[in-house]
Amino acid sequence: VQLQASGGGLVQAGESLRLSCVASASIHTIPVVAWYRQAPGKQRELVASIGHGIGIDYADSVKGRFTISRDNVKNTLVLQMNNLRPEDTAVYYCNAQRGNLNYWGQGTLVTVFS
Repeated sequence: VQLQASGGGLVQAGESLRLSCVASASIHTIPVVAWYRQAPGKQRELVASIGHGIGIDYADSVKGRFTISRDNVKNTLVLQMNNLRPEDTAVYYCNAQRGNLNYWGQGTLVTVFS
C-alpha cells in the first residue's frame, strides 16, 4: 500500500488544517488506518485511528479538536484539525496496518505558532 499525505502548513494557534492521505489500495479493505505525529526530539505517537471492529480512537490531547474520517470513494484518509495549539507542531504521518505489515506515508509538516 502506498500512502501520499498532504495538507500541512504554517498556522496560528486557534486555526484549522485538514490533512489528507490518498491510498493506492481500496482504503475500506485496510483493517486499520491511522494518523501519527512526531514532534522534534520526541517519539512518534498515535493521533487517531479507525479500525474494523474497533471503531475510532483518539489521543487524549486531541479529543474534541481533531476528527479522523475515511472517504471510501476517494480512498482517502482525512484528519480535520481544529483549534490547533503550538504543541500540535509535528510531522504528521498516515499509516495503514494489514496483518503484520505497516505502511507509512512520507509525512507532512504542521507548524502552529502562538
